[in-house]
Amino acid sequence: MSEAANHAAGPTAPVPPDRILLGLNTFGDVGTYPDGQPVPHAQVLRQLLEQAELADAVGLHAFAVGEHHRKDFAVSAPEVFLAAAAARTRNIRLGSSVTVLSSDDPIRVFQRFSTVDAISDGRAEVMLGRGSFIESFPLFGLDLADYEVLFEEKLELFDKVRAQKPVHWEGRTRPAINGLSVYPPLEHHLLPAWVGVGGTPESVLRCALYGYPIIFAIIGGQPRSFAPLANLYRQAMAKYGHPMQQMATHSPGHIAVTDEQAREELFPHWLEQRNRIGRERGWGPANRGEFDAMCTPEGALYVGSPETVAAKIALLKKNLGVDRFDLKYSNGTLPHAAMMRSIELFGAEVAPRVAELLAGASPAT
Repeated sequence: MSEAANHAAGPTAPVPPDRILLGLNTFGDVGTYPDGQPVPHAQVLRQLLEQAELADAVGLHAFAVGEHHRKDFAVSAPEVFLAAAAARTRNIRLGSSVTVLSSDDPIRVFQRFSTVDAISDGRAEVMLGRGSFIESFPLFGLDLADYEVLFEEKLELFDKVRAQKPVHWEGRTRPAINGLSVYPPLEHHLLPAWVGVGGTPESVLRCALYGYPIIFAIIGGQPRSFAPLANLYRQAMAKYGHPMQQMATHSPGHIAVTDEQAREELFPHWLEQRNRIGRERGWGPANRGEFDAMCTPEGALYVGSPETVAAKIALLKKNLGVDRFDLKYSNGTLPHAAMMRSIELFGAEVAPRVAELLAGASPAT
């Protein structure tokens, strides 16, 4: 049972039924120059800071960066980036999406995020997961055969550290800890800690056992198909005696002035990334028909005009009752300028239209 469950952090309390929080996330996807050469990772990271600043300026709720160890993604140390973003933003929450806890040290994860929390004046959050890529395991000398036990034990240890009490823990993946304290502590609350879930009941139940908020990665199919898992989370939280926490979803997307523009801007970059990763995983090639199907009102891609994307988010709220939606606005080699425009439209036009739809209001005139 969670050491920290009885101290639910305010930043992840559920929102009212007629509201949904809107955030952004990215893996720092590496783009290309017009001549086809890749943008250097250092330049991608500098552009990423501009994107975080804009997200804050347009009033979005959260900005998160995912940890990867590959040439096609620039973010391998989320907390370092988030500390820099903390100094250049004022209100937006700053987190990971996700931190690969299986191949990291839970104590160091807590310390790095508690440091970001201090620098940002209480705006840090961490999303914990196993990650959908496995490069970190050989990179850090870990055995993939221990995939499950590493996450189980490290999540248990992280939870004890997060409680900000002397830690007593033992397992088989590292030496035992007997009564040591971890610093720096947070000033006013426990560190908001989410668990990222790909879609299995076992992962949902593990998250609920610890009483953590949950985020579902919905990157294909229909978001409404996650309703049974959302209900399972609610039931399990009640069963374990935890106060209800936020539920969120994360999906890819892109916003432009019109539906046609958004689709045409995104499609070649989506296709290249989808087929590149698909070849690694043994998937068949994708096509325009698959892309267009995922852009429909019931699909998992949030692509279109502000009106179209807002309607899809309102439908998501109706179907799953989630408290938060995070748009993965970076998609393969999509250019920085297009991402900046998408962020601007998401905050300035999508967010107010979603609020109107959920409140049952007619469009502003």
